[in-house]
Amino acid sequence: LSCFHDEGLMQLAVKNYELRQAIFKSELEELKRWCKDWGLTDMGFGREKTTYCYFAVAASSSLPHDSAVRTIVAKSAILVTVADDFFDTKGSLDELESLTEAVGRWNGKGLSSHSKTIFDALDNLVRDMTEKHLHQQGSDITNDLQDIWYETFASWLVETKWSRIGYIPSMHEYLDTGMISIATHTLVLPASCFLNPNLPKCKLKPSQYETITKLLMVIARLLNDIQSHQKEQEEGKFNFVSLYSKENPGADTEDSISYMTDIMDEKKKGLLEHALMDGLDDLPKPCKHLHLSCFKVFQMFFNSGNRFDSNTELVHDINKAIYIPLEVQTSKPLKPLPPHAGPKKGNSTMNTHFDQLYKPRVKPSFTMHWISPKIRDGSGKMSISLKLKLCFF
Repeated sequence: LSCFHDEGLMQLAVKNYELRQAIFKSELEELKRWCKDWGLTDMGFGREKTTYCYFAVAASSSLPHDSAVRTIVAKSAILVTVADDFFDTKGSLDELESLTEAVGRWNGKGLSSHSKTIFDALDNLVRDMTEKHLHQQGSDITNDLQDIWYETFASWLVETKWSRIGYIPSMHEYLDTGMISIATHTLVLPASCFLNPNLPKCKLKPSQYETITKLLMVIARLLNDIQSHQKEQEEGKFNFVSLYSKENPGADTEDSISYMTDIMDEKKKGLLEHALMDGLDDLPKPCKHLHLSCFKVFQMFFNSGNRFDSNTELVHDINKAIYIPLEVQTSKPLKPLPPHAGPKKGNSTMNTHFDQLYKPRVKPSFTMHWISPKIRDGSGKMSISLKLKLCFF
């Protein structure tokens, strides 16, 4: 493995890449079956983001470990997307109030149509998580998970009522609700119960979120608002961008975004400190790293545009990561040194001979160009760079 041209190392890297793709494909197909079985695929409104949600968590997690964690986060993200769209675009106020009340008492009796589909899928997800946790950890987290989801649904209902009655909240009031409605805590906290070491049951309480969780919630909300403010303004809605302009006469959109960026920079620094430094909280490291992964996902979706709402923005990346096989071509290995050339210090003859055999045409560099992997996309060939490490992101 000390030789950069070792063919065995190249073969190992290719096999590792193929293993990851096989895992990705299997888990994604199972996730699609789950969505179809519970009626989430054919809702007929909103965004169908099954593949995007799975790709997001798979791209930011380790392999082949933590399959259960990836599945939990992906299913939760799909339900968040579907339910959020139902509150924003489809459901009547009576339907939304009934659905939120059903989640509060965790009983879907009386629900119908889309409300029943959403509740039944959510109930299946929570039941599956609680059964696994009871079997693995010996403790029942049913009420804790139900409380987190109810808090999230309640925040969506509050925002919907604000919008439909024309109520304009203050920035502080909006952010208190918006950091919950973005639902990042709904993704990372339940999934963290299945990490090793896992998140303690007491950390699931909505009123006792750790600092790193609150930082993630605020950052995700501001990232989302910066990229979606124009769309929401066209729809007659408000978010933090428009609220800042309203509370600061004379401030325009650029001023609002600049103010939000300053807040995010401070919050990001705090998030990184809590995720990577010891002694700032007592969360297990895997849980803190999952928070960091979620932060990276929101950066990917909303850092320079709203990639999540686009139906094409991530398709190429997803195809490379999951579906397109590698076609690898390697150079010939280096010739061995002559038998008489031993590794003697100060052997000018050997050094001269080595320089003549392997003298580079350009200044030596640690950047290697001897690998030229290729992939097929169905219409031709495309070259990509393959980095030999345990993750391709």
